[in-house]
Amino acid sequence: MGEVANQRHAAAVADASASGGPGAGPDRQPPFLAADVGGTHARIGLVVGNTAGPHPVSVLHYHRYSCADWPGLAAMLQDFVDQLASTPYAALRGGLRHCAVACAGYVLDDAIVNGNLPWPVSIREIRDGLGIRQLAVINDFEAVAYATQFIAADETRPIIEAAQPAASGPALVMGPGTGLGSAVLLPGHPRAQVLATEAGQVSLAPGNEREIEILRLFRREHAHVSFEDALSGPGLLKLYGALCELRGSPARLLTPAEVTGAALAGSDAAAMEALEVFCGLLGSFVGDLVLLYGARGGVYLAGGILPQILPFLRASRFAERYFNKGVMRAYLQQVPVRLIEHGQLGVIGAASWFLDERPGA
Repeated sequence: MGEVANQRHAAAVADASASGGPGAGPDRQPPFLAADVGGTHARIGLVVGNTAGPHPVSVLHYHRYSCADWPGLAAMLQDFVDQLASTPYAALRGGLRHCAVACAGYVLDDAIVNGNLPWPVSIREIRDGLGIRQLAVINDFEAVAYATQFIAADETRPIIEAAQPAASGPALVMGPGTGLGSAVLLPGHPRAQVLATEAGQVSLAPGNEREIEILRLFRREHAHVSFEDALSGPGLLKLYGALCELRGSPARLLTPAEVTGAALAGSDAAAMEALEVFCGLLGSFVGDLVLLYGARGGVYLAGGILPQILPFLRASRFAERYFNKGVMRAYLQQVPVRLIEHGQLGVIGAASWFLDERPGA
């Protein structure tokens, strides 16, 4: 959309909102806020529903924040609303009454509980500070799963290609980031449904002697070791530390980014092995979840780590471990695995869910 056309669209949205929202009435939702909150980044958008076209939501304005730079979600949302003063959507600032938030964790009383966030999230603080009447919360990967309905094939990158196009059926959406998220898109009419899961908390299942040794070291800290404990940014760092101990070498790398960088550069043997173990465990776990959920509709992998390591992932034992399910190998050969860029997907998915479900309405 060109700048002039964009300004016309903004003016139309603002005028409609001032008179009761775009398409005021029971069937239309005025422009509202949608946020996708992770442990590292928060993505916030001003969104509006579409009545025509393949996408149910238009993102009018968007910004990505680093969570470590802000005292909380309320402050980021307030900054985002303040930013609108210098955009064509300035007239909407005082009339935003709804907010959909995609976030890992769950709602308990006034709080969104998520151990991966750097600060607590108070629903009341957001409502009172911004004048929000309704704040609805959805699981972060549940939101991404909603958004995958609107992704074209050329917006994804293949990891494993199937011999035939993906069958109609459930699709698995998962990805390692600060944590390990997972959800399942269930096709249906008039609309698809999404099953939110806590699959990342499933007990880690080693697939070889080396992984058994790693699990033994992990269990010195906690009796329950989950897949998330290995398949996440912090998990990659833990894998590296365990492998350094097994190798009898010092752990000189201090962050997941340093481990990834050293592995891709081939400059640290323990980092390279850690990333290889990471990819192997991921392939095994994805294969298990495809079988568990009957995900014949394919697999979409997201998260902040995978786009950085895509060539390494393709060359790793990911595919070997994915297919290594005995008599179900032929089944898995019919299920493609593709990479998607997280980007605005969580914002779009949260907004789409809000428009479909109207929680609390």
